[in-house]
Amino acid sequence: MSKVNIAAVKKFVEKGRKAGRIEYAYDSAHNVLNKIHLLKGKRLLNAGRALFCEDSGVEVQAAVFAGKNKTTFVDIQSFRGPLFSLIERCEVYAKEHINWRADLSGSTRVEIPEVPVRAMKEAIINSLCHRDFYNPKTNEIAIYRDRIEIYNPGQFPFDHDPDEFIAGHGKSYPRNPLIAEVFYLAKDIERWGSGLRRIKEECDAVGVKVAFEKVSTGFQVTFYRSEAETTSRKAEKSSEKSIQKSIQKTLELVEQNSLITIAELAQQTGLSEPGIKKHLRKLQEQGLLRRIGPDKGGHWEVVAQ
Repeated sequence: MSKVNIAAVKKFVEKGRKAGRIEYAYDSAHNVLNKIHLLKGKRLLNAGRALFCEDSGVEVQAAVFAGKNKTTFVDIQSFRGPLFSLIERCEVYAKEHINWRADLSGSTRVEIPEVPVRAMKEAIINSLCHRDFYNPKTNEIAIYRDRIEIYNPGQFPFDHDPDEFIAGHGKSYPRNPLIAEVFYLAKDIERWGSGLRRIKEECDAVGVKVAFEKVSTGFQVTFYRSEAETTSRKAEKSSEKSIQKSIQKTLELVEQNSLITIAELAQQTGLSEPGIKKHLRKLQEQGLLRRIGPDKGGHWEVVAQ
């Protein structure tokens, strides 16, 4: 019991109570684990170790690749720990490495992901809940230029097809029933094998193509990205970087000469005078620059940070 992450057990109970699926309050890790059948006598079962221990024995490899194959990677990480912690870390990783766009049509700015976050989280949860814990292979999240693949070791239920579950005809066959029950109590999954259907519905609602594939060593969910959107986002990031660079150059020139004029700034940076005025306003809004005195006869003051 000394290896159990007490905070993780407490958080599980809180989630279950909030979801209305757990009636009891946390009193001790031993009692909670006993109630959810993860103890045999005083021995913690393997499912309990996977769910609530730092040395869970579960690993997720996450990577971002530069192109459409694994030739060149941009980032690669390895996550280990309790399953609930892995879900959170994998979700954060995926959200940080996809493209987002801003919807400004309403009264407030809304950030919209290129792939539904709820669908990705569902795929991540399913991949961890239904993995084969006797298989030494790791779970994987692979982010390519044109797609996102979420893989788990462990074959799909024998003689069944993902389309059955998407259509709502498949019966739930949890590979790890104790883990599935705990995820259900925390409201991370439902009992009726509806995860694939929910992923498909989330993606269909926003026009994102998704595929479910039985591969030789396990199961894989693939979300297809819009290459045009990815290219556009890269160009946008490049433009933002260029703007920030020119704003910084403007600040440096003002710091060197507090009496410098807009015309002189434009000449030295290669920008237009309206562009320089916009940069100066931005620096003032950020509290990095102050104008002392009138436009004519005054001077600039760089605010120390």
